[in-house]
Amino acid sequence: MKEVLSLFGFDQNDYDVRSYGSGLINHTWVVEGKEEKYILQRVNDNVFKRPEDIDTNLRVVANYLKENFKDYRFIAPHKTVNGKTLVYINGEGYYRAFPFVKNSHSFDVVEKPELAYEAARQFGMFTKLLSGIDMKDLKITLPSFHDLSLRHTQYLEALKNGNEQRIKESADFIRRLNKHSNIAEEYEQIKANPDFKLRVTHHDTKISNVLFDNKEKGICVIDLDTVMPGYFISDVGDMMRTYLSPVSEEEKDYSKIEIRDEFYKAIVEGYKEQMNDELTQTEKRYFLYAGTFMIYMQALRFLTDYLNNDIYYGEKYPGHNYVRAGNQITLLEKLIAKT
Repeated sequence: MKEVLSLFGFDQNDYDVRSYGSGLINHTWVVEGKEEKYILQRVNDNVFKRPEDIDTNLRVVANYLKENFKDYRFIAPHKTVNGKTLVYINGEGYYRAFPFVKNSHSFDVVEKPELAYEAARQFGMFTKLLSGIDMKDLKITLPSFHDLSLRHTQYLEALKNGNEQRIKESADFIRRLNKHSNIAEEYEQIKANPDFKLRVTHHDTKISNVLFDNKEKGICVIDLDTVMPGYFISDVGDMMRTYLSPVSEEEKDYSKIEIRDEFYKAIVEGYKEQMNDELTQTEKRYFLYAGTFMIYMQALRFLTDYLNNDIYYGEKYPGHNYVRAGNQITLLEKLIAKT
């Protein structure tokens, strides 16, 4: 740690370093001095195979916002003593640092529709302000991340080649998922439809990726590792998947899963408040689809992993991915029932 700190200009004797946050991918620390405070991260290069691509995207976004929207609060990486924003230490990995935003905080749970509105507004603003960026300038940091066509194909392969006993156990879930294969078919049409635009998309719009001030107003979005070209249904859909129900994907009691209408309305209104003039008329009709798109895809991924003996997500207890698949199938059915 001493070598990392010194590269970023932090004297270990002047700064307190401690683990920070609840993120599951990157390891994060807070580095706090008498007057300054920073976030230090080690990028998980098992997930992000080319951390330098993330660094490139951050630089492209930072430069564009600086040139065109100077007032936007963008948390640019802190430079090392050599002027770099990403460093590699042999045997340890890739590190970067960010200034800590004073008088800011984040939430892990969306307890009020006002928070959903503010978050949706922030993610919408981020995409709107970056509408002038050439998509060719952005790297793909996670290939096929929200590619429903791929996830559906992987699911079908698991039905053929997966654990036979688990396939039998999952017959009800399989039947219920197969009823909604039209969601994957619709995605194929979206990719071929010029009315759906590729835009700068965050791709990880959980509530903890928005910073709020002390009055619970949004400041900006953070955790930009998955920023890359994408469709608006990814960001809106991920908000719906993670904001609409009062319980998370980990909930075993499916009776607690529900669709909170006021949260749905808040997401749509908050996002449209920024993106209404950017979205095509066709896209504006796909807000509900966005929710089904992301929930269906996550249900497929959890069940696929279960059928493949938990090789991707792993499990914290026996049947973990089976439980999560059932959770997301239930959420999907309850959202579709709203139509």
